[in-house]
Amino acid sequence: MDSSHFPSFLRVLLFGFWVLALFPEFVVSITRHYTFNVEYLNVTRLCHTRNILSVNGKFPGPRLVAREGDRVVVKVVNHVSNNVTIHWHGIRQITSGWADGPAYVTQCPIQTNQSYTYNFTIVGQRGTLLWHAHISWLRATIYGPIIILPKHNESYPFRKPYKEIPILFGEWFNVDPEAVISQALQTGGGPNVSDAYTINGLPGPLYNCSSKDTYTLKVKPGKTYLLRLINAALNEELFFSIANHTLTVVEADAKYTKPFDTDPLLIAPGQTTNVLLKTKPYFPNASYQMAARPYFTGRGTFDNSTTAGILIYKQPLHHSSLENLTLLKPTLPPINATNFVANFTGKFRSLANAKFPVNVPQKVDRKFFFTVGLGTNPCPKNTTCQGPSNSTKFAASVNNISFALPSSVSIMQAYYSGQTNGVFKTDFPATPLNPFNYTGTPPNNTMVTNDTKLVVLKFNTSVEVVLQDTNILGAESHPLHLHGYDFFIVGQGFGNYDPNNDPAKFNLVDPVERNTAGVPAGGWIAIRFKADNPGVWFMHCHLDLHTSWGLRMAWLVLDGAGPNQKLQPPPSDLPKC
Repeated sequence: MDSSHFPSFLRVLLFGFWVLALFPEFVVSITRHYTFNVEYLNVTRLCHTRNILSVNGKFPGPRLVAREGDRVVVKVVNHVSNNVTIHWHGIRQITSGWADGPAYVTQCPIQTNQSYTYNFTIVGQRGTLLWHAHISWLRATIYGPIIILPKHNESYPFRKPYKEIPILFGEWFNVDPEAVISQALQTGGGPNVSDAYTINGLPGPLYNCSSKDTYTLKVKPGKTYLLRLINAALNEELFFSIANHTLTVVEADAKYTKPFDTDPLLIAPGQTTNVLLKTKPYFPNASYQMAARPYFTGRGTFDNSTTAGILIYKQPLHHSSLENLTLLKPTLPPINATNFVANFTGKFRSLANAKFPVNVPQKVDRKFFFTVGLGTNPCPKNTTCQGPSNSTKFAASVNNISFALPSSVSIMQAYYSGQTNGVFKTDFPATPLNPFNYTGTPPNNTMVTNDTKLVVLKFNTSVEVVLQDTNILGAESHPLHLHGYDFFIVGQGFGNYDPNNDPAKFNLVDPVERNTAGVPAGGWIAIRFKADNPGVWFMHCHLDLHTSWGLRMAWLVLDGAGPNQKLQPPPSDLPKC
């Protein structure tokens, strides 16, 4: 039949289908709308029932699914008594910093019975990220996965998996985590530790009163599964392994990596790792424990326990019951296996091919050297504290500045309105003001300075930051997260960074690109990024205790000259403090 006999609207429709069939790259991105209701939810774990904060009555929270290039609009409605914000961890937020979410940095929090709509576009990212609350310790229960699929007609740089499964690690407290951090900040001591780690919200059978709350992953023989691993725990880096199975790492923080096999692996809070799990070609006469437990090098107390789930092969009909299967258990590294961690993190490399090139800055405009670690504040007059001594409180800092957040305005609102007086200063030191032997004997004076100082960067500045751990109150691994950017990890090492010899060993060919990276205990990492995203961008340790103690700072990236190089105006529903 001649197409001229079709009505005109059908001809347009047919032409559209023909164009899409011939030119699939014309498939346009879409806008995806979500509503996140922050509400109370009764949850029982370890025989303790708590009224936790949740999103849409789910724990962990709902999946946010989008494709690369999509616009995402999330209306967050606060139905609880706490002030709330949500951070879309790892999303670049190009010129949309108002949607980033850290309280008092890019926005005032959403108050009770108020709402705020986060509006952002996903640019040049595909893989797994996470969303979580970004005020105090609310992310203990307010968290969930962000799953970014490739654009239509784009494929993974590995064979399409049979199935994709998000696996979120979390931390469970039998009491309200807000009471825990509030008490710790008051006494100046270390906080009470969590009562369990969880896999997809379930602690598993190794805890008392918990065997029914065990995550079970059912698989078929001879298939490849993509596990989207997310560490949403508050304060611990975690080792993870599945008994008798090797995992292949293919992506980290929504950036593809050169594939490598590992068993076990390490994942820090805020990090995501996509791994391929190839199941055995036959039905085995066993079930397999998957387990996660902490990596810890510090001096304080920590939750030294193990969360476990079960990997079960779906059995053929004629097979005997699952009860008769042998349970095989994985071997995890020792708690303080720093050498394993260094070897493991050193294996990550960017794909660095024609389709996924690496744009690591080869020359650097500005260099920074930041110490990260613990310190002390004096105890208020006529009180005793529970810090390192009874006259001090625990603190944490970057270049010995413990960052103080404003409380009556957000930093970016103050910057945008030009009313910065008394809100923040712009003289954050590029190097430590009082250098010392960072990984040797600590100095006698461990007091920090409390202030709100930023680093100002001109648009498109190439930046190098060396992050150096210190021995003050114990060497410790610090997973540092930078908002608004992915950065290249060009070098890492133990001991004090040597500016004369270490740069020669930097990898400027295929360094891994991440948004969260562990500063090694008693060591350093060097990162590079291009400041091509205007706004105020928080950088902090993703161990929430250290963030609360002040191990945080912020970068102010100025507008560029071009129309797409400027911070967008604030949305009309931006919350008021």
